[in-house]
Amino acid sequence: MKIEVRNLSKKYKDNHALKNISFNLEEPKIYGLLGRNGAGKTTFMDILSGQILASDGQILIDGENPFDNQRLTESICLIKEGHNFRKDLKVKNVLKIYSFFYPNWDQDLAEALIKEYNLNLNSKVKTLSKGMESALGITVGLASKAPITIFDEPYIGLDAPSRKKFYEIMLEEYQAEKRTIIFSTHLIDEVSLLFEEVLILQEGSLILQEESEILRDNTVAVSGTIEEVEAFLSDKEVIEKKQLAGMMTAYVYGNMEEAKMQGLHVEGIPIQELMIYLTERKKGA
Repeated sequence: MKIEVRNLSKKYKDNHALKNISFNLEEPKIYGLLGRNGAGKTTFMDILSGQILASDGQILIDGENPFDNQRLTESICLIKEGHNFRKDLKVKNVLKIYSFFYPNWDQDLAEALIKEYNLNLNSKVKTLSKGMESALGITVGLASKAPITIFDEPYIGLDAPSRKKFYEIMLEEYQAEKRTIIFSTHLIDEVSLLFEEVLILQEGSLILQEESEILRDNTVAVSGTIEEVEAFLSDKEVIEKKQLAGMMTAYVYGNMEEAKMQGLHVEGIPIQELMIYLTERKKGA
């Protein structure tokens, strides 16, 4: 399903959560939607899932607006970090309701995940720990088989082994049957290798959209004397520069091999570090 974002804005009183952003998600991939708190990520996901309206602009999914559009909302599953389900429902009731709503619901996968996370089908949502409630959200999100599946910090309360298992199952399911997965997280280092494309928001604006492989291959930290590094940077897009005692380290979009050939020390920049550097800049990328 093609997602087109056209001049999208959302304003809450005096706060501009999204500021005239435009981009396309052309094909099924695992997208990393990154940014600091307040960047506009959750607002974007709420509009995409048809839960709220934009103030200006629009999101189109296969040419249609998702708001109040049952055909599209059956194709979109948004799992947030909490409050996904009515507290008085039992786990088995949650699964039953969602199985009716999503045409591609995978009951076998749901049962396997319930077993994996040791969820009691007769427990009410209000009695679940934070981690167990997150496990229920993960179960619904994956078992929905929704063509657009959105995870917004879905693992709050889960320990590291449980999160790792979630990433493994998500990747297995994605490889078996491609769908658009949009993943928003602050634990970027844990999941960045899963991302096929990265989008970074800063204060409601889109400051970067790029394929992950290109970012990994062409975003580097180069170090050397000030003169050496400045010479290398002459035709490059620089993210940040730091100087100390006649030496310089620069974070730059550039070719790693070219930097090595010039005798500079070169290291790759993890996507988490890149996000931090970019969102520290006042004007973004």
